[in-house]
Amino acid sequence: MEHPESFTVERPGHSTGGWAVAVAALVAELAAIGLIVWGAIEVIVPLIVVGAVLSVVAGIALVGLVLVEPNEARVLQLLGGSYAGTLREPGLRWMNPLNSRLKVSTRIRNHETGRAKVNDADGNPIEISAIIVWQVEDTARAVFDVDDFEEFVEVQTEAAVRHIAGSYPYDGDRAVMSLRQNADEITTKLSEEVRDRVQSAGVRVIETRINQLAYAPEIAQAMLRRQQAGAVIAAREQIVHGAVSMVGNALERLEAEHTVELDEERKAAMVSNLLVVLCGDQGAQPVVNTGTLYQ
Repeated sequence: MEHPESFTVERPGHSTGGWAVAVAALVAELAAIGLIVWGAIEVIVPLIVVGAVLSVVAGIALVGLVLVEPNEARVLQLLGGSYAGTLREPGLRWMNPLNSRLKVSTRIRNHETGRAKVNDADGNPIEISAIIVWQVEDTARAVFDVDDFEEFVEVQTEAAVRHIAGSYPYDGDRAVMSLRQNADEITTKLSEEVRDRVQSAGVRVIETRINQLAYAPEIAQAMLRRQQAGAVIAAREQIVHGAVSMVGNALERLEAEHTVELDEERKAAMVSNLLVVLCGDQGAQPVVNTGTLYQ
């Protein structure tokens, strides 16, 4: 996925401790009120003018105060225009009163995508959803490079989930990577794709995980019967292989002990008879009467 070049990079904003400024501004405001009242009582115009000027200066100083909470940032803009930096240090800070400030949370967030209905690589309709854990890393890019970074993250993560779901089959053999059998690998690929899609918004992806994966309701029953049939066939294959191995070992021990001698045709007949019984063909007649082997 191609991303436009970003010319906005977060940088620290200029600020200083705000408590001293706050105390000084409050004292100046009280002094200004006192001067104005005194000047009005004594009808001393210069005192009224000084008090008014001092009150305006104290008010401007108070406007520059900003409270930054932990895991929060304030993006500054000079007169609402150019980017003037970001405040991240928590506490009461004082900055240029001409700067506007925009609060941006840098806390870790969860986003759960809606249940998406898509076709997997084999064309089967499936339902899938995922949880994305993310955090704003570059506040300047989050504010200035995209229109709404929260909506941007939601749209791009859902697009990534749909793309991953359509790139792999829901289920398959061991030779092919599938959504159900290779959950860890699929989650890694999903994380990489989401990270690539949201990096232009200054967002860091911490974790992604698929929290729901299933066939669509209209084919769920048919696929369940197919999986059950495959499991039964696999179980029978294991049973047959084990039984044939046991019979072969028993015949080898009998021959080694000179209890019985069998030619290759009779051995093949016994194994064939065993396969017929294990496969459930009750109408088949035994090819060899095993009771005669011990005579």
